[in-house]
Amino acid sequence: MVSTTQVTWQLSGFGDEIDDDPAVQIAVLQALGANHIEVRSAWGTNIVDLNDDQLQALATLLNEKGMQVSAIASPIGKVDVSLPVEHEVERLRRAVNAAKVLGAKYIRIFSFYYGESVPVESIRDAVMERMRALADVAEEAGVILLHENEKDIFGDVPDRVLDIIETVNSPALKVAWDAANFVQVGVKPFDEGYAKLRPHLEYLQVKDALFANAHVVPAGEGDGDVLRTVEALKADGYQGFASLEPHLAGAHGLGGFSGPTAFGIAARAFAKVTAEAGVQTA
Repeated sequence: MVSTTQVTWQLSGFGDEIDDDPAVQIAVLQALGANHIEVRSAWGTNIVDLNDDQLQALATLLNEKGMQVSAIASPIGKVDVSLPVEHEVERLRRAVNAAKVLGAKYIRIFSFYYGESVPVESIRDAVMERMRALADVAEEAGVILLHENEKDIFGDVPDRVLDIIETVNSPALKVAWDAANFVQVGVKPFDEGYAKLRPHLEYLQVKDALFANAHVVPAGEGDGDVLRTVEALKADGYQGFASLEPHLAGAHGLGGFSGPTAFGIAARAFAKVTAEAGVQTA
């Protein structure tokens, strides 16, 4: 049954899943009805590796096209936890600089890889030390870090994500919800994670996946409980971003790719979900 009460969320998307060229990224997102973009890379270069001239060129382009930045999709925390604390602190400072230049409030981060033979419990203290250090940088800079749950990192399942948020206990560290990533580690996203994480959920990343083979599929076509989650968020008064991260043509360590056509398929699939839930996007 279609809900009759309407709310509006801000639609965004990972531009580099469309094309390396930010001009193409912006054009496709705007054609799909988005006024925001999530920046992970531009011209084939990761956001934390863009130089000052490139950042300024990107800021100028976004301004000319009337496009705002929903978040900096940084790779911070996608390194082994054995690296020194300062390694990711320094990279985060570059991400913070990018956020300032591009006018973004949010920076997406992760909670560290660890070796296959390493018990996850054994790295908890090291993870917390690093996440606290990152939160300190964010608090000082006035930005908000969004922890994304992902396979192969400490914060891959709801309990450990909650452990991070509650232990660090910083107003500058919140949750980015990724249903597909939960499915890929065997978690039923809504049933096993929503109630625990909703108090800290600040940002919605839109992709779905199948339990059977872990393949990523358009929103609403997998086991990620996307419709139930959208309906619950609406009922809870969520008014934030919904950022398309389709991963329909492939994925790798630092991201994924879809291309313009598949990205459009993903956007239309999510539009079907939001229409059923009574959520508008703009």
